[in-house]
Amino acid sequence: MASSLSFVSLASSERSDLNLPVGVTDISQKVYDLHMTIFYICIAIGVAVFGVMLWAMVFHRKSRGVKAANFHESLKVEVAWTIVPFFILIGMAVPATKTLFEMEDASESDISIVVTGSQWKWHYKYLDDDIEFYSLMSTPMEQIQNKWVKGDTYLLEVDKPLVIPTNRKVRFLMTSDDVIHSWWVPDFAVKKDANPGFINEAWTRVNEPGIYRGQCAELCGKDHGFMPVVVKALPPEEFDEWMAQQKALKAAAAAEEARLLAMNMSFEELMKEGEAAYMGYCAACHQANGAGLPGVFPSLINSPITLGDVNGHIDIVVNGKKGTAMQAFAKQMSLKQIAAVVTYERNAWGINSGDLVQPKDVHQFINQGE
Repeated sequence: MASSLSFVSLASSERSDLNLPVGVTDISQKVYDLHMTIFYICIAIGVAVFGVMLWAMVFHRKSRGVKAANFHESLKVEVAWTIVPFFILIGMAVPATKTLFEMEDASESDISIVVTGSQWKWHYKYLDDDIEFYSLMSTPMEQIQNKWVKGDTYLLEVDKPLVIPTNRKVRFLMTSDDVIHSWWVPDFAVKKDANPGFINEAWTRVNEPGIYRGQCAELCGKDHGFMPVVVKALPPEEFDEWMAQQKALKAAAAAEEARLLAMNMSFEELMKEGEAAYMGYCAACHQANGAGLPGVFPSLINSPITLGDVNGHIDIVVNGKKGTAMQAFAKQMSLKQIAAVVTYERNAWGINSGDLVQPKDVHQFINQGE
């Protein structure tokens, strides 16, 4: 299975180097065929027009004694250059319109997935199974900083790919939490804007198992280039197994959360978990050393947040801060991660406040208004 996945992904990449990818869906095949048909029509028109021009310049040039024709209007010529392009355009418009209608028909789908863009990650929610997760770029910072050799999938790797079944119609409902994003997977011939406050539809039916990569195709801010899309297409029976695993993991996470609410984590556990959460969610903006980026992202070292009220610190991590790039992490991080990252930020980089925040403290804060 693994070898077939890598083969499909590599083959798709190679096909797209100099031309549109043929893709792995019926729609992508039709888009490719339409593209090539119009391409050949354009070649034929170019050859005909420039051929006539070249022939006229060679055989009707002044040096051969040819005199230019002197006429003001020609009804035949005007009719010809009106009628011929008209039929050419009709010949291109009919298959193009038919393909566009098919691309927009998301009815009778087998699975519906809400795709939400936010700076700078994707959130996927399976409407029929109550499974949801964030998908973040996983390319190591060492590659981005040119400390490690870049791999073949540089900037096109994520921690959790979107998983869909083959040979089933999958409907995507696109929206955004903040600015305009665009979810684009070339091998599916799917590229749809995700607009805040609106829902756009798209769909696909993948014919071949594999790993397919794309990215945000709309300039969405500082880390626009770090917002890849990775889709893993599995045979239906393997997809059903994966979905069963996700439901089991969700149940286990709920049980673990309930256990954590009844106990206290040690300082060492919180700091270790907090460092991992910080590097995964916060370091891209505030830097690994907590110094931030002057004028863009504030430093956390001895800042009013890390030295101030603990509940205020929890609040900004849970709810974010409107009007800034600080996002709300209540749905992105678990209670354990939020408690750990707040503890870490209040005790790292020489701050050493001694403050410990437990998962039950975060739970109490989130539910205090209910």
